[in-house]
Amino acid sequence: MRRTPSYLLEDEAEVKRLIRENPWATIVSNTDAGLVASHYPVVLEEGADGISIVSHVGRPDEQLHELGQHEVLVIIQGPHGYISPGWYDANPAVPTWNHVTAHLYGTPEILSDEENYRVLGDLVDFFENRMPEPRRLEHNEEYARRIVKGTAGFRLRVTRFDARLKLSQTKSPEVVATIIDELEHGENYAQPALAREMRRVHEGNDSVQ
Repeated sequence: MRRTPSYLLEDEAEVKRLIRENPWATIVSNTDAGLVASHYPVVLEEGADGISIVSHVGRPDEQLHELGQHEVLVIIQGPHGYISPGWYDANPAVPTWNHVTAHLYGTPEILSDEENYRVLGDLVDFFENRMPEPRRLEHNEEYARRIVKGTAGFRLRVTRFDARLKLSQTKSPEVVATIIDELEHGENYAQPALAREMRRVHEGNDSVQ
């Protein structure tokens, strides 16, 4: 990603928040057969040192990715959206795209069958906990263990990350307020989640109400 200094996201805690709130990830591997990409949910290991995520792939994706044999890239995509130059009084002006994105790098560790089952249970619980009647793997353990056999779990201890927080930081408070309003209430390119992220980053700016 382009390394514009004002957009760099170097705070590990903020990257963890991004993973926690946006758990649908893209996994990219540069294998002997070429590039391979897959999409799976990931869970942040809250008690780990640094950034560590766990997930699984459906077999035979672990072979296609050559998991454990080399470094992989995991892309976490947060809120994003189109920003029209018509939303603020600037001439000349060009459109842009605001986004929050993190690239995570590391070599996966393949989990044992039992740890894979535990991790999948944690993954299910992560999403089911907000449901009125959570459905957990242990509610039908025999069936769940049969399904788990078709997956390969892994842990990725992130050795480096490259993240961006591009949310109109170079614009004036008045322009930021206009962009947020369009993202919240506009008819053409509304992105409320992106508006909330911008409010969070620009909080303390009295012009953003």
